[in-house]
Amino acid sequence: MLRAGRTQTLTVSRVSEYGLYLVDEEQNEVLLPNRYTSLTDKVGDQKEVFLYHDSEDRLVATTETPLLRADEAGYLRVVDKTAHGAFLDWGLHGKDLFLPNRNQQGGILAGHSYVVYLYEDNITGRCVATTKLKGFINNDLISVKPRDEVSLLVASESEIGYRVIVNNRHWGMIYRNQIFRPVAVGDRLTGYVRRITEDNRIDVSLQQSGFAQVKDSAQTLLQLVRDNGGFLPLNDDSAPEEVARMTQMSKKVFKRSLGMLLKRGEVEVGEKGINCKTHGED
Repeated sequence: MLRAGRTQTLTVSRVSEYGLYLVDEEQNEVLLPNRYTSLTDKVGDQKEVFLYHDSEDRLVATTETPLLRADEAGYLRVVDKTAHGAFLDWGLHGKDLFLPNRNQQGGILAGHSYVVYLYEDNITGRCVATTKLKGFINNDLISVKPRDEVSLLVASESEIGYRVIVNNRHWGMIYRNQIFRPVAVGDRLTGYVRRITEDNRIDVSLQQSGFAQVKDSAQTLLQLVRDNGGFLPLNDDSAPEEVARMTQMSKKVFKRSLGMLLKRGEVEVGEKGINCKTHGED
């Protein structure tokens, strides 16, 4: 079945002066315009394409990668406003994503970016955006568990940290005292579920917990030392703020990671900092 807002692998069924006609397993047909074809394309080839409606309400295909697909949340910039709504840049040539007035919450300004959710309108089948997220993002039925790796979209900032959208489905929170790297609204990040409370709040972290975290951080620290010419001016006595600035780690994780590297014999530590053994002392 051909559906707007999704990436599908389709088969070339025929070639026309307008482009390639592609079909799904049910022989439903859609046009891939000449802009996205080459002279080497032939009947029977398979194409991975994204489907959307053009300005004349026809379902068409593109090989471009959109910034957002159906059932996903994203941070998109408003490129135009009309009496009926706003238009967002979603990364497709000559085609913007419509954000109707009825789907807007608060003021929408051209040139500004907003967190939106893309869904397929059940009447027209077209891709539509909304800033009213409550109907799509909620914690009524949690689909993740502690220690899961999850995708995050930073939605807003508060005094205690950042509210994030987890796996395009749930609300989560990264607390400020758990952040050791620059974070901004609109960032897409990989995170890890720290805990789920009795009232279904999801706390997430940008670092893994336990041995997996230390193992990954140790490798990151070793690479930082190597990239810095074999020396990094940090040791156990360095201030937590300096450690976070240079490594994007907490002091606790830094010390554990350094300990692992020392145990493996890959670095040595002096009064001035960390040296890769292969580089010797500065």
